[in-house]
Amino acid sequence: MELRHLRYFVAIAEERSFTRAAERLWVAQPGLSTQIRRLEAELEVGLFKRHTRGVDLTDAGELFLERARAVLAHAELASATGRDLEAGTVGSVRLGLCTTPSWRAASGLLSTFARRRPGVEVTLLEAYGGALTRDLRDGRLDAVLAPSVYGSADLQRASVGGEPWVVLVGPSHRLAGEGPVQASELDGQDILVTGHRDAAGYDRAVADTLQSLGISTATRRGAPGPALLATVAAGEALALTTTPEALPAGLIARRLEPAQTVSFELFWRSEATSPALEELVRTASQIPPRHHAPARPELRAVA
Repeated sequence: MELRHLRYFVAIAEERSFTRAAERLWVAQPGLSTQIRRLEAELEVGLFKRHTRGVDLTDAGELFLERARAVLAHAELASATGRDLEAGTVGSVRLGLCTTPSWRAASGLLSTFARRRPGVEVTLLEAYGGALTRDLRDGRLDAVLAPSVYGSADLQRASVGGEPWVVLVGPSHRLAGEGPVQASELDGQDILVTGHRDAAGYDRAVADTLQSLGISTATRRGAPGPALLATVAAGEALALTTTPEALPAGLIARRLEPAQTVSFELFWRSEATSPALEELVRTASQIPPRHHAPARPELRAVA
């Protein structure tokens, strides 16, 4: 039994006529009759009751029609797999998101992409930029959203915008308060960096920003992960980052003046593209740039 036999049968059942079914299928009526007789012989049941006005379905034919339509529908769905993959409407994308610093518009990008391509499965991995780009080169990720400093000549890249630096302050620190922090107020302050090889791009960006502002200050290595922010919350040092989605308890985020911006890009490997990834890149390129975020009240965490 072949799919064409099922298509022939369904056409005859719907037309109630071999003649009209042959015209609809663009096949010769004798050949169509021969194929249906072979199908009935294989099933060992009669599917049609033939009469001068055309044909009617037997009880077996009624049951077979229901099942034949289901098989043809599933076959069409299966045959559409290649077309859907080619169009980027199904598939998967493994995306890395840099955590230090982070791009606040990432959630908006992911929401937009999910609406446009609901059939694409997106897997997220959050880590330092260095770890993410290493996984990208090794093929464990398809794309990475990270500051531009993590880019290199072997990666494709597309700019997605920027985020302003903010100063994270603990409530007991003398710089705790409202409004922006002037760069001159950072003179002589301890500024934490990670000291981690996978966050070297972030540490370098902090040092370069302070140098460009003419700030004479000391950067010192903080404890890893959340422990770094715990040091800030205790009032022992400050940290520079972009505005986080949510602040850990005990921290205040104040804008840095004059404003300094961290540029973010989407990175991927040119030799490992897919239609789903191309759709993600296209969606990212259509998001309005955020090089200068609008003014907003300073963020204060609630314990």
